Amino acid sequence: MASVLVVDDEPDIREVIRFALEGAGFHVHEASHADEARKLLISECPDLVLLDWMLPGRSGLELAHQLKQSAATRSIPIIMVSAKGEEEDRVKGLDTGADDYIAKPFSPREMVARIRAVLRRVKPEGLSDQIEIAGLHIDNVSHRVSANGKRIDIAPTEYRLLHFFMTHADRAFSRSQLLDQVWGDQVYVEERTVDVHVRRLRKALEVTKHDYMLQTVRGVGYRFSNKE
Repeated sequence: MASVLVVDDEPDIREVIRFALEGAGFHVHEASHADEARKLLISECPDLVLLDWMLPGRSGLELAHQLKQSAATRSIPIIMVSAKGEEEDRVKGLDTGADDYIAKPFSPREMVARIRAVLRRVKPEGLSDQIEIAGLHIDNVSHRVSANGKRIDIAPTEYRLLHFFMTHADRAFSRSQLLDQVWGDQVYVEERTVDVHVRRLRKALEVTKHDYMLQTVRGVGYRFSNKE
């Protein structure tokens, strides 16, 4: 089930959108302003963001620009929604990084069709959300990790770290590369932060004896591999 983050400060509009999306089989998250949206993006990692232009505080346009500048969120498609329907406004929204633009008022059916079209474009059918290496399984739809049928409890940051490692197996990465790819280049944290989360991830993987796969590469950083 694909998930959509709806960012709009009007509760009535969010309710209409949520009803249409849930009826079409989507899982819906909601945020009323940019800061709330950023927090949800860290913890939930939706498949698409439906973003209203006019928000209190930071505008949707500013938020879209920030999301596309960060390595952690730039791959999440954005559909901008606005009452500004002029060609110049649509171009401005798309130039900021939005993948599509819907002018208000719009029909719920059109909105659902646009969302499906964008998701098909950015994530072609056949691209699996399921990754398995040596019995360790990660499901990027439900955000669950398991091994041999046993659920592994994992925190959001460790989940993102594991997902990155499993999609880039057998490659060594420096701490700065991991900070850029997992935390995002707009987040300012020290490189030793990586070591802390690697230790936590290893401890979580100890339950199913998969901790050996998270390997320290001396003088470089870390690698994820089932080859000891």
